[in-house]
Amino acid sequence: MTVLDRIVERARGDLAGRMERLPLAELERRVRPSDRDFHRELAAPGLRLIAEFKPRSPSRGELQVGADPRRYARAYEGRAAAISVLTEGPHFGGHHGLLEVFREESSRPLLCKDFLVHPYQILEARCHGADAVLLLASLHEAPALRELLALARGLRMEALVEAHDAREIDRALEAGARVVGVNARDLRTLRIDPEATLPLLERIPRSALRVAESGVSRREQVEALRGVADAVLIGSALMEASAPEQALERLGW
Repeated sequence: MTVLDRIVERARGDLAGRMERLPLAELERRVRPSDRDFHRELAAPGLRLIAEFKPRSPSRGELQVGADPRRYARAYEGRAAAISVLTEGPHFGGHHGLLEVFREESSRPLLCKDFLVHPYQILEARCHGADAVLLLASLHEAPALRELLALARGLRMEALVEAHDAREIDRALEAGARVVGVNARDLRTLRIDPEATLPLLERIPRSALRVAESGVSRREQVEALRGVADAVLIGSALMEASAPEQALERLGW
C-alpha cells in the first residue's frame, strides 16, 4: 500500500463519520456560493503565489511547533494571490476550522487542500469558507473529475486539478480543468523530482492556468518558473521558516 493509498483510506473513514453527523441534505441547505475569485487572482499578470499553511508533513513531521494561523494569514495578506489551507488531519495536522480562521484574517481566496473522494467534501469545504478545492487526477477518471468540477463551479468555486505525469495532465484537461497543477512530489512515495516539473508544465496549453507545486524553496527556482507557470504553490519553505515574512521576501514576494 502506497502513502497515498493510506491517506485516502483514512480520508474515506473519517468522511463516513462526518456524513453521519451532518447529513448531505443538511449540508446542502447550509452552503452558499463563493464570493472570492480564485481563478481571476491566479490569472493576473506575473508569477502568482499560492502560500500554504500546513502544520505538519508526512515526510518531515511537524514543520513549525505551535504555528499560529493568524500570524501566517497576516504574513500572506498582500503578498499571496491565494492561500492554500491543509484540512487533512492525521497526516498534515489540519482541520476545517483553519479555513474559518483564514477567512476572518485574510481577503485572499482560499484553497481547501485535502484528499477529496466524494462530492460532500466540496460542499463541506465551501461551508467552512473555501473558494477552491484540490482535486487529484490520480484519484478520479475524467468523467468523475468533470462532475466534481461542475459541482464546484456551481458554487462559484474553482478547482486546482493536480497531476504528476503526462497521463494525469491529459485527464485533467479532458475533464475541463481551468487550473492544472504539476506536483513535483509523488504522493505515492513522497519523493520530490523538481526537474520533472518544467517539461510537464510546458505540456499544459495556455488555455489553462499552470501551477507549480512542491519542492520550491529558493529564489532561483522561483525565477526559473517565470514564463512557464502562472502560479507557484509554496508550503514547507514558508512553514519551516522562523519568520514567514522574511521567507517570502527571500523568495521574491
